[in-house]
Amino acid sequence: MTNAIIGFLPNLGMPEIIIILVAMLLLFGGKKLPELARGLGKGLRQFKEEVHSVKSDVTDAMDDDTDYSATSSTDNTQASDTTENADENKGADAV
Repeated sequence: MTNAIIGFLPNLGMPEIIIILVAMLLLFGGKKLPELARGLGKGLRQFKEEVHSVKSDVTDAMDDDTDYSATSSTDNTQASDTTENADENKGADAV
């Protein structure tokens, strides 16, 4: 069971886990450990929610059949028109 949970440390047995827990208890104290665990739980929950929202955004974008190429070419035409108008106005001001 322990090897399945902690896959990156395959030689970690029950005595090593107990030593780690005792060291954490000595370092952080009895009052601080529940606060640390609670903060870790909240952080993991928030991370999972963000991952889920990003996945749903990506799937929504993939399911969307909107053709964006038509709007981007229109935007480029409008941008070049405004640049030409600005150039013409500069020439008129210089005269």
